[in-house]
Amino acid sequence: MIIRSVNLETVCGITSRLPENTLPEFAFYGKSNVGKSSLINALINRKAYARTSQEPGKTQTINFYNVNEAFYLVDLPGYGYARVSKELQAKWLKMIEKYLKTSEMLRGVFLLIDMRHEPSANDAAMAELIRACGFEPVFILTKADKLSRNEQAKNLAVIKKKLGLKEDSLVIPFSAVTKDGRDRIRELIERYLD
Repeated sequence: MIIRSVNLETVCGITSRLPENTLPEFAFYGKSNVGKSSLINALINRKAYARTSQEPGKTQTINFYNVNEAFYLVDLPGYGYARVSKELQAKWLKMIEKYLKTSEMLRGVFLLIDMRHEPSANDAAMAELIRACGFEPVFILTKADKLSRNEQAKNLAVIKKKLGLKEDSLVIPFSAVTKDGRDRIRELIERYLD
């Protein structure tokens, strides 16, 4: 995949109307600070196009990145951020659920989970939400570079068991530092585009 152009085209807050795009969309969801923006930057070959932060909860809108005038990468607000009120978290969740249920161009949903830790109850609940909206999530296990190969294998087994994943579930370890896993994710997007 050659990235020729990237444009942050639409930013939707809680009160915004969702865009009626005519190009395929690929959504990225996960806990706050799991690395959604870093993954998007890696996919589009930009260092800091999608805003990243050490502070959880930075993405508070649904951001639509138009790539090559061919498809959108959609950065969804993270879940589980404690410093945001429960009321605001509930509004974000409602906005995300509405997007997942109503977007006619959504082709795939990538659920990011920190590979260093066991999946939380929130991770499992969001996987179920994605399924309830009609999508089988692609699981992206972030921060893979922080673990040895043995630790990766051990944690992968724990994650699969905790989330009740099947043999054919798509699970891709990813590192924003080394870019391991980036090409597999890009290939998957290209497959969905065909």
